[in-house]
Amino acid sequence: MNRRIFLMGSAAAMGSALAATKSPNDTVRVGCVGLKGRGKSHLHAFTSLPNVDLVALCDVDQSVLDKAVHDVGAKRDKPPAAYTDMRKMLEDKSIDAISIATPNHQHTLQTIWACQAGKDVYVEKPCSHNMFEAKQIVAAARKYDRIVQQGSQSRSGVALQEAVQKMREGLIGDVYMARGLCYKWRNTIGRAPEEPVPAGVDYDLWLGPAPKHAFTKNRFHYNWHWFWDYGNGDLGNQGIHEVDIARWGLGVRYPTKVSAIGGHFMFDDDQETPNTITCSYEFDVNGKKKMMTFEVRHWMTNHEAGISEFDKSVKSNTVGNVFYGSNGYLAIDGYVKYDSWIGKDAEPGPSRKEGGDHFANFIDAVRSRRRQDLTAEIEEGAISTTLVHLANISYKTGRTLQFDEKTYSCLGDAEATRMFTREYRKPFTVPKLA
Repeated sequence: MNRRIFLMGSAAAMGSALAATKSPNDTVRVGCVGLKGRGKSHLHAFTSLPNVDLVALCDVDQSVLDKAVHDVGAKRDKPPAAYTDMRKMLEDKSIDAISIATPNHQHTLQTIWACQAGKDVYVEKPCSHNMFEAKQIVAAARKYDRIVQQGSQSRSGVALQEAVQKMREGLIGDVYMARGLCYKWRNTIGRAPEEPVPAGVDYDLWLGPAPKHAFTKNRFHYNWHWFWDYGNGDLGNQGIHEVDIARWGLGVRYPTKVSAIGGHFMFDDDQETPNTITCSYEFDVNGKKKMMTFEVRHWMTNHEAGISEFDKSVKSNTVGNVFYGSNGYLAIDGYVKYDSWIGKDAEPGPSRKEGGDHFANFIDAVRSRRRQDLTAEIEEGAISTTLVHLANISYKTGRTLQFDEKTYSCLGDAEATRMFTREYRKPFTVPKLA
C-alpha cells in the first residue's frame, strides 16, 4: 500500500499540470466513494452536471455498489468501473476528482490518499473525525496542491451568501452573538446483537482507522453516527452545517473558550453520543468578544424565529441559525432562506429564499485551479469542524476548555489535548503532515 501511494503521489504534479489545461468544455472525470446516504446525492449531482462523467464507483458493501453501478450505468454509454477498495480506484490516472461520502472516521485518510494520487476532492462534512485530522487534511491539500471542498452546501446558497454579506454591511448592526439550532426528530436505535458480517461486506475496509469491533447492525449503515469510534453525534452530523453557518456569519475563526453539557435522555439503547447537548463558544476578535451557542435536541420541539415554519413537511424539525446584533436579528432557515427584523419594533427587513449548487462550485474550481473559487475550501471546513470536536471533548471531560490557536492545544489541560487524536488501526494510519 505504501509503495502504491508513493507512486501515485509522485504523479500528482503531472496531474496538476494536466488539470490546469482543462477548458470549460473538457470533461471532468469523477469517482465516488461511499454510495449510500449522502452518497446518493453525490451520484445524482455528478450525473446531472454538464461535461462531468461519473466513471468509477466504490463501496465496501457489494449490494450497495451493484445498485449504484446499475443506476449510474443507465445514464451513461456503459457502466462505471466498480471497486471495493478505494486505493485500487486511485490507480486510474484518468480520474480527475474523487467525491467522498463515507463515514466520518474515513474522511481524512481517504482525502489524503486522493490528494497523494493527484486527485481533487469533494469530501463530506465533517472533514475530520478529530482535531489532529483537521490539521492533516488541510496540510495534504496544500502539500499536493489540490482543490479540496468540504460538503457544507450552505456556503453555496445564494440567499445565505446574501445574508452574510448584509450582516457584514451592518444590516443588524454590531453582530455579537450567533445561535445554531439542530432539533431533529431522532427515535431510539434500540439494541442490536453482535452477528456475522453480512455477505458481500468488506468489514475490515469499512472499519479502516477505527478499532476492531464485532459487527452489529447499529454500528453499520447510518447508525454509526451515534458511536464515538466512527461518528461525532448529531453535533457532527446535521449540526456541523449550522456550526459552520454560525461561525461564517460571526466572521470568526477558532474559539478561545468552549463549554458543553448534555446527555443521552429518554432512551435505553446502544447510542454512545449525546442526543441532547448545549455548547457555548467565546471568540476574541482583536480584543473584542463574540459569542456563539449551539443546541442539539432529539425529540419534540418548538420552532424559533420562524425557522421551519414555511416547510410543513419538516414540521417536527427546527434546523437553522439566529444572529443577534445591536440593531436587529436575522434568522437562517436550513440552507436556502433568511429573514431579518430591524430595530426595537422588529420591523421586517430584507429576506430571500434561493439555494445554490455546491457540487457545481467544486467542478468550477477544479477547472479554474483557483482555491479561492471554492465556497467551502477545506481550511474553512476544517476550522468549523474543530468547533464540533472541541465541544465533544468538553462534554466528555465535563469541563470548560481554554483553546489556544497558536499551540493548537487546550491550555493547562493535558487530558483534553490528548483527546485531539486517536490510536489508529494499522495500516489505516493518518499521516502527520503538519
